[in-house]
Amino acid sequence: MPSVLILNGPNLNLLGQRQPEVYGSTTLDDIETACTTHADTLGLGVSFLQSNHEGVLIDAVHEAKGTYQGLIINAGAYTHTSIALMDAVASVEIPMVEVHLSNIHAREPFRHVSYLSKVAVGQICGFGAQGYLMALDALKERLVTS
Repeated sequence: MPSVLILNGPNLNLLGQRQPEVYGSTTLDDIETACTTHADTLGLGVSFLQSNHEGVLIDAVHEAKGTYQGLIINAGAYTHTSIALMDAVASVEIPMVEVHLSNIHAREPFRHVSYLSKVAVGQICGFGAQGYLMALDALKERLVTS
């Protein structure tokens, strides 16, 4: 069964508490439960990691090679700052979908730049927690047709 690693970056452990007017009331645990259920219906395995530390996320991307067939990354603020995370994704050559709960293009100008989008097969933003399920659908389609 193909497997997908879902990585969440800084401050996403505070979902449901942090700025609910921007990020909603859904918690990261809620998202993981929904993703597990949806992945089961798609015939995908799924694993999760959240870290507030850039190096931990980079290590997880490196370790994904040979284990996972797809990546979903919500890198939080690292989206807009981490060339190192972008390089890590490029180096493992695993299809990656970038996810954001809010529409980063409708927010502050610094959020309009995504280093990850340069190495992603696609970007999903602005659909809240549903974006993760959309990313699973997109990766399943990508894995079936490749």
